[in-house]
Amino acid sequence: MMQKAFTDQLNREVKFNYPPKRIISLVPSQTELLFDLGLDQEIIGLTKFCIHPIGKYKERTKIGGTKNLNLELIRSLKPDLIIGNKEENEQGQIEELMQEFPVWMSDIYNLEDAKKAIKQIGELVDRQPESAYLNYLINAGFNDLQALALQNNISKKVAYLIWRSPYMLAGQDTFINHILALNGLHNVVKSSRYPVMELQELKQLQPDVIFLSTEPYPFNEKHVKDLQTTFPKASVRLVDGEMFSWYGSRLVKAVQYLFQLQKEL
Repeated sequence: MMQKAFTDQLNREVKFNYPPKRIISLVPSQTELLFDLGLDQEIIGLTKFCIHPIGKYKERTKIGGTKNLNLELIRSLKPDLIIGNKEENEQGQIEELMQEFPVWMSDIYNLEDAKKAIKQIGELVDRQPESAYLNYLINAGFNDLQALALQNNISKKVAYLIWRSPYMLAGQDTFINHILALNGLHNVVKSSRYPVMELQELKQLQPDVIFLSTEPYPFNEKHVKDLQTTFPKASVRLVDGEMFSWYGSRLVKAVQYLFQLQKEL
């Protein structure tokens, strides 16, 4: 085995035996990406939220949630590479793991960051042609989506809710915000990251459309009805959170989903 060094998206150098044979993935969208790049037995551990593909999920050791990892279990698995994400994992836990294992971190705010992560993860696991092909599909798909949004003059003010009690929304400097913008949807929330907001405050921003995401909070049709009463002038609808916030190979599927969504808007 030869040692190789890579730079992660936090600009840290990460050295490990290449190619890695015992990988733990701490983020659902990146776990799905690893399987879609053609890895299988190399992935020895994943979080309880890494549900795609479901068959692989069932066979693997679950190492806790993205924000509450079971560090002892991770140690017992003796990984030669851990792949995480700055926003989704808890800093203290990641720093502890970094003391003992090679940990490669992504840090993603927009589609360019996501494509860069796909390319870099392809390099980490020796699957460059596969990652290049995924990026080719994502690039082509999102270029078409942008062209279509312009062609159809889609320009709506949108609010994207990710949590309830209290209500939390996707704001600026988020991947979700960037995906909305590429589809001609203008985020009414001007604060950064994920602000908490009262419905009265949201009313003043006068969104045309309110998206209730199926994750991380599992919004459902009952919530749609409730909010439709509060916002009679807006179109309130349930959207698939994975299609807006998963930044791995799911982006290929997101293209078809967003085409459909644009048509309905």
